[in-house]
This record gives sequence, structure tokens and C-alpha cells, in this order.
Amino acid sequence: MNKRHFLQAAGAGLLAAALPGRGLAQDYPAKPIRIVAPLAPGGAVDILARLIAERLQPLYNQTVIVENKPGASGHLGAQFVARSPADGHTLMVGTIGIHAAYASYSKLAYDPAKELQPILVIGEASNIVVVPANSRFKTFADFLAEAKAKPAGINYASAGPGSSIHMITELFQLAIGQRMNHVPYKGSGPALADLIGGQVDVMFENMSSGMAHVRGGRLRALAVTGPKRDPRFPELPTIAEAGVPGFSGTSWFTLAAPAGTPTPLVDRLNRDVQKLLAAPDVAERYNALGMGFAPNSPAEARAFIQSETTKWTRVIEAANLKLD
Repeated sequence: MNKRHFLQAAGAGLLAAALPGRGLAQDYPAKPIRIVAPLAPGGAVDILARLIAERLQPLYNQTVIVENKPGASGHLGAQFVARSPADGHTLMVGTIGIHAAYASYSKLAYDPAKELQPILVIGEASNIVVVPANSRFKTFADFLAEAKAKPAGINYASAGPGSSIHMITELFQLAIGQRMNHVPYKGSGPALADLIGGQVDVMFENMSSGMAHVRGGRLRALAVTGPKRDPRFPELPTIAEAGVPGFSGTSWFTLAAPAGTPTPLVDRLNRDVQKLLAAPDVAERYNALGMGFAPNSPAEARAFIQSETTKWTRVIEAANLKLD
């Protein structure tokens, strides 16, 4: 090797050392990608994970699989992702419960804030208050009156302790100063099955997984939890309009990776997934799911999560919520 070639090679080596992860991002993906859905099939997390997987696979010309790992309100799957190699081949759809409401658990074996890297917030939506089709609650006013007068007689379902569904219901209970009976499940799928069957009375369900059952006549919708009415159900009042002034709570979801994933790779995933979510067919699908998306960077996603963590920690402390 002559001197000129030696200097070129040395310069390339120094550049690679100065830009860790750049080569990894360019060569990615080198093998099948796994997207962990840390809750049971049938809920919003599972739906979003499969939607993204279906569209990443042709983009990357690589197999993208969805693996459901329910347990501990999503923390079992999230811990698995946090402990996986930080090479972009193991990703996760995250939730409020994982990223922002983990203060309700004092014995977690990992630190979500330090061990997970948000790539972007992939969606946000109001939840929808749903009851069985033959429920005694015909309106939200009916439900609210009983929740205030006889809360012990109401069993509410959630996708698990600390889930967004649970936390929004906790926020509602704080707002009315009463407590109903919590019946947690390992995801929305089994919870919805029991709600449809009348084994539980009410659920503050994610819009994406609840609205199909409303339209199919299996559930009755009473209200939405966000700050304004949902255009898909314009007849439904917000909880604030229906008797709980100032109430507002939404669910949101992330795509996340293990902490330590190289910045160039995180940035590439962010760009690629944003392009997928901006496609007309995905926008149409999001609309059908009652989901909204606003472009955001990894830094903006992390700042949003930090703000939400502060909000939900206050709810956890006010409710004295201890889940382990």
C-alpha cells in the first residue's frame, strides 16, 4: 500500500470512528426485524404494531414480525426490548403505562426512562367510554350518576394495571371523588370480550380497538375522553361536556428501541416511519382507527414523554396508586 492509499484508508477509519452507527444505519436491516407488542392481541398496541410491520417489510425488503409479549401491564415486553441488542432489529410499540405511568410500580427490574429510546410518537387519540349493548347505562349521565352515588356497584375493565385505559379511568375517579372496582386484564382483547359478554360494566377503551365494536352493535358508546368531540362520533359528548368540567385524557403510543441504539439509526427509523405514516392509505387507516399523528423527532418524542410522565406521576401520587 502506498502512502496515499494508506492515508485514505486511515482517514476512512477515523471518519467511521467519529461517526459511530453511521455504517450500521446504512446497512440496516441486516436481518429480520421484530416489533414487540407488549400487550395481548386485539388492542391498539397490537393493531399499530401490525400496521407498521406490514409497511416496513416492503420498504426494507426484509421480514418484519410482530411478537406479542403481554404481562405486567406491558413491562414484561418492554424489559425484553430494553435488554435486547441496540441494533434496531428489536423495536416496540410503547404506551403511557410503559413510558409515563411506571411510578405506580416500585419493583420494576428496569428503568423505562433510561433503558428505552423513543424513536417517535406514532399516534394519539381520545379514549371512548363503552358499555355492553344491553347495559343499564343509556347515556353518560346515567353512568356518571351511579358512579357518584354507588361506585362500588360498578366494575370497570382495563388493559392492565398502569395501562392508558387504567390511568384515564383513575383520572376520572379523581375528578368525581369516587372509586369503582377495577378489573384488570392482560390487554384490551380479553377485556373487550368480557365487556361485550356483560361480565364487567364499563371500559374507557382506546378508540382504535373500541370503535369497531360500537359500530358492530356489540357495545354502546357514551362519551369520549379527549378535549373535543371526535369527528367519527360527533353525537358523543366529551366527558367535560357531559358533567365533569375540565376533564381531558388521551392515549398515545410510541415506536421505541433499546437505549444505546446509534443516533443515525434512530434518525433513519424516525424518517422512514414518518414517511409510512404520511402515506394516504395509512392516513385513511388511522382515521378509521380514530388515531391522529403529528410529525415529531426523537428529541421531541422524549420531551413529550417527560412532560406526560410528570402529569401521570401526579395522578399516581394523588390516587396513591401502588401496583406491586
